Amino acid sequence: MQLRDIHFAVEQLNTAYARCIDSDRLEDWPEFFTQSCFYNIIPADSVERGLPIGLMYADSRAMLTDRVTALRKANIYEAQRYRHLISSLTVLDTQDLTAVRTEASFLVVRTMQAGDSVVFCSGVYADLIDLSGEKPLFRERRVICDSERIDTLLAIPI
Repeated sequence: MQLRDIHFAVEQLNTAYARCIDSDRLEDWPEFFTQSCFYNIIPADSVERGLPIGLMYADSRAMLTDRVTALRKANIYEAQRYRHLISSLTVLDTQDLTAVRTEASFLVVRTMQAGDSVVFCSGVYADLIDLSGEKPLFRERRVICDSERIDTLLAIPI
């Protein structure tokens, strides 16, 4: 696979990922990850200081599925929608064409039930993407947020 093909495949993965969340198809969200995976939402300041604990953490697809189940059945939060904008995709490293490290900038606008839209979060996706199967999947997705102040209404994955 050539670099431009890898770049296109990763862009398509990011686009499908954002559309899944933005259209509230959260039950499909874990399917973007390998069975054994890592997902973490963490402030950039924590990354820079070497602090590994984030705001949302999962180390398997089963944990991601559990998160969605909790969102649907146990958690109480105000109805909201996200709109992702993803840009500046960069392929940083390929590992014998079975995996690729990438970064992409993101911006998430959140619209609340009353109709107010605000910039909810911005930052960088730092990913390790598995290319060995039929379609690319995230082995690791680190959502590195520019601000350490994240609204406590963080319910939906970013």
